[in-house]
Amino acid sequence: MTATGTSTTAPPARTRLGIVAAALCGVLALLAALAVGHLAAGFISVNASPYLAVGNGAIDLTPVELKDFAVRTFGTHDKLVLLSGMAVVLVVAAALAGVASRRSPWPGTVVVALFGVLGIVAVAVRPDLGPVAVLAPLASLVAGVVVFRLLHHAARGTGAGPREGSSRRSFLLAGAGALAGSAVVGVGGQLLGATRNAAASREAVGRLVPARTAPAIPADADFAKLGTPPFLTPNRDFYRVDTALTVPQVRAEDWSLRIHGLVDREKRYRYADLRDRPLVERTITMTCVSNEVGGPYVSTANFVGVDLADLLAEAGVRPGAEQLYSSSVDGWTSGTPVAAALDRGRGAMLALGMNGEPLPLEHGFPARLVVPGLYGYVSATKWVVDLEVTTWAARQAYWLRRGWAEQAPIKTESRIDTPRGFQTLPAGTVRVAGIAWAQHTGIDRVEVRLDNGSWQPAVLSAQDTVDTWRMWWAELRVPPGSHQVACRATDHGGYTQTQDRAGTVPDGATGWHTITFTAK
Repeated sequence: MTATGTSTTAPPARTRLGIVAAALCGVLALLAALAVGHLAAGFISVNASPYLAVGNGAIDLTPVELKDFAVRTFGTHDKLVLLSGMAVVLVVAAALAGVASRRSPWPGTVVVALFGVLGIVAVAVRPDLGPVAVLAPLASLVAGVVVFRLLHHAARGTGAGPREGSSRRSFLLAGAGALAGSAVVGVGGQLLGATRNAAASREAVGRLVPARTAPAIPADADFAKLGTPPFLTPNRDFYRVDTALTVPQVRAEDWSLRIHGLVDREKRYRYADLRDRPLVERTITMTCVSNEVGGPYVSTANFVGVDLADLLAEAGVRPGAEQLYSSSVDGWTSGTPVAAALDRGRGAMLALGMNGEPLPLEHGFPARLVVPGLYGYVSATKWVVDLEVTTWAARQAYWLRRGWAEQAPIKTESRIDTPRGFQTLPAGTVRVAGIAWAQHTGIDRVEVRLDNGSWQPAVLSAQDTVDTWRMWWAELRVPPGSHQVACRATDHGGYTQTQDRAGTVPDGATGWHTITFTAK
């Protein structure tokens, strides 16, 4: 006491959390926020989940070159890599936010709130979500802030740090409760989302029987026994490249297709309307523009559906129309030349089935576009729900806004499938086999050469149609040592694929596929 009777005792120092406890506050709050957001999205739309909305936003904002690298490097696992990378970044950021809050909960509160605002913005700008969807990231924000504050309070206790007995126990109990609650809520959101699964709807469609079947595939259309792929690609092996982080779940009974724009009559078709029409079957090879020279993104299937030209004729396309601007249920857009869509000789389709069954969910069920001869980014909209007949100036589709070409005819290419690169083989006679494609033009011949020797003709499989790939094989006399073998194709138009290497942007890769192997 001083002479005046006033106490000089200093107030107790503010408790400083341990690093581990502080980091756990941030990480557990993050888990709670994501779980609550996922649960709320289960009532609205899976894409309203803030985690997925931010991931979709990241895909939309990623530079073309980086996207191309991701597809080339990770293939169909590119989305898993993105989500995993996001998870790591979020956990680290949440832990650091917690550590920054060792003396006061406010730094972490601000960071958690900023994460929530980011989720709200990501959901608000999604073209496939309405205003009510922001309730999911808003719930996520509130849950994150509340859980973080509660955990921080439990860790500090009443004037004691988390390393002291009662405070430690209360923090452990609060942390365990937050973790268990997040798990329960997250599983609940997953189960709720599963109720929207379209698998049962697809199963109920049954077999799609075409009124006009595709011509029988010739018996010697492939050389699978010699190392080429089978002529028809099984659905499970058919390449998949798209921007959807999660496969859209659209039930056939809920689906409809709107045709509008520069047409005489706006039309809307339900799934049953199309299912009950005379269906047509066509065998078509599809290729992704992201396919590097020698790459895997080319596949062939029997597609069943209706002629796109018939649907457009029923709507009445007006003069001046240039582009068929198609939209997926997840907001992705594509622009197809109207001339290609109307060309009955090309056989553009609204496909409902694939290889004898309804479209697989990941390949566009209930319906997708298939326009032979054009790269997929202008011809193959999956989960399609809207077709606007318009001009190129009026609308720019997803990839056009990112620098890809407006017109995208598939280029004449060939690929070596066997031997594999860097394989070791016995010296002597070596069989080389592969595929070639020039959709809507057709393959006329394929040639191979060993090292820098002369070009030798390969044996071609029987041609199915000009819209499908063609298999080939050749035998080479190979001495011991390291060797290179290259292939090139010539189409029915007389064009021989160029040796000049070009990347996939803006309109598809070019060059000869060359592999190196060793003979002993």
